[in-house]
Amino acid sequence: MKFYSLIVLFVLLGFAVMSFNPSHKGFKNENSVIHEGLSDFKTRLSQLKSDAYGFSENKITLEDLRKTLKETRNSFKEIEFYVAYHYPEFTKTHLNAAPLFHIEAAGTTSYTLPPEGLQVLDELVFSDEAETKKEEIKTIADFLFNSYSSFYLSSLKNGLSKGSNKTLPLRIELIRIYSLGVTGFDTPGSLNISEETLHAFSGMEKYIQDDPYFKNYNTEKADQLFSAGITYLSENKEFETFDRIEFYKKYIQPLYRELGSWDGRTDDLKEFSGWNPGSKDFFSSDFLDPYFYTLLKKDEDNEALRKLGKQIFYDQNVSGNGKMSCATCHLPENAFTDLKSKSPSNVDGKTVLRNSPTLYNAVFAKRFFYDLRAFYLEQQAEHVIYNKDEFNTSYDNIIKKINADPEYKKAFKKAFKKGNINRENFSKALSSYVASLYSYDSDFDKFMRSEKEISDDAKNGFNLFMGKANCATCHFAPNFSGLVPPFFNENESEVLGITAKPIDQKPLELDADKGRVNSPVKKENSWIYENSFKTVTVRNIALTKPYFHNGAFNSLEEVLEFYNEGGGEGLGLKMKNQTLAPDKLNLTQTEIKQVITFLNSLTDISNK
Repeated sequence: MKFYSLIVLFVLLGFAVMSFNPSHKGFKNENSVIHEGLSDFKTRLSQLKSDAYGFSENKITLEDLRKTLKETRNSFKEIEFYVAYHYPEFTKTHLNAAPLFHIEAAGTTSYTLPPEGLQVLDELVFSDEAETKKEEIKTIADFLFNSYSSFYLSSLKNGLSKGSNKTLPLRIELIRIYSLGVTGFDTPGSLNISEETLHAFSGMEKYIQDDPYFKNYNTEKADQLFSAGITYLSENKEFETFDRIEFYKKYIQPLYRELGSWDGRTDDLKEFSGWNPGSKDFFSSDFLDPYFYTLLKKDEDNEALRKLGKQIFYDQNVSGNGKMSCATCHLPENAFTDLKSKSPSNVDGKTVLRNSPTLYNAVFAKRFFYDLRAFYLEQQAEHVIYNKDEFNTSYDNIIKKINADPEYKKAFKKAFKKGNINRENFSKALSSYVASLYSYDSDFDKFMRSEKEISDDAKNGFNLFMGKANCATCHFAPNFSGLVPPFFNENESEVLGITAKPIDQKPLELDADKGRVNSPVKKENSWIYENSFKTVTVRNIALTKPYFHNGAFNSLEEVLEFYNEGGGEGLGLKMKNQTLAPDKLNLTQTEIKQVITFLNSLTDISNK
């Protein structure tokens, strides 16, 4: 991880703390467990700050500091479900941000800011460089204490934000635990996943037992599951051997379903999150709500509209020269990819800049294209329509062609009451079809839903994917993409140091494509996005070779070897801001094969 100078840190972080102000006045007599937890966390932060100063002055040992940090993080985990739900931006930005530089907008200006909070400290304090990073550790701990103290004082004065449905924060925390906690994403240095999850379970259990709201429900089953889960976590502490399948099936999923049966109302979450509270399983097709990600609304969608969208999808006449359709680059038999390193242009012998990603589950994204230049599904289609190397046309030309076709007129009349053939309805039809391309019925999904068995190699591969192989810290479960849990309302891109050729072909050199830094989204024109590309789903990856944006890797074995070496930086290439850890994973050939077996179990192209 690259760190900043002490002066820049104070200036930038000082701006961040001044900008925070909790916006909701709630009830001052909120659950006593929450108030006690907030107070305990402040006390722990005070001790952490003191110990960070002591460490910088050689008054305490690194082990002492690590112990204090663990205790502080455990304290936070007991109230995380509440604070991160009601104050998500404050938590994500100031308390527990990922240890990566990020962009924050302020009016028409944007700033590249360093990371802050508990994750950053976990990575630093548990690194081999801790002894040389004393000033940075002290500064981050100091700011974290001050930032939280401001929040704490405001909560005492104004009360805490409070929603009417108290089961939603608990269920969101279960998603957070499984997709970010047990993968090591949240503990990049210590990998202290079991202990922290134990404290998260404990905090939720105490909250249910203490709050009168839950007297309306029979909490016996949930109490038993939390207690049994705490015992399980206390007995299974090793990161690499932790069985994430057993933990999900015995504790996470039963709790998720049980809590969901108490109160399924969404409150105001529907406008903020793509998660569907009505779902009962992480690995089912209704876990995410496709209409959160499109301009198309649920009550507008219907079978006739999807059929019209499919007709448009396969119609070459839509393009300027009448020779290219969406299916030119997105073939259903290849999981809606084209098996080419770079997808073909409308000009013979020419290609576009990058290859075609799968359209299965493509709707589940807040940003589109490898450089994240489109902000919604309909805008993605617009980029293709106007691109001179692709459809090279306009909506006006498309609508004229469709209006001249009697069959299209009938189809639009069936799909829309008024039958209007216009840009808006054209976009809705295409979105309806693409949004219908779910892929949540693979062998692995069925296994996690206890509908069938899979091989031991596939099971081991999943545990490696979620653990030692470090895959799930970018390809988040259950969509296995960069759609960030637990709210699933933003997309990540990563700097991997992707090479122009597989790593066994020398000499090694970085791919020339600079990625997101060159996108038309000007406020993101920052050095942190150089060589940065969208993290796409690995569902159906067995059918979507060649791999990466440049299609330079022809097999999953080549891809796994690249990651096993620590990406471009791990291979010795000069990188400005590689977000992939450059450390070698030390996966054996057997382990690589097991990860690939798991990836193969994610294949499902039954929905076309």
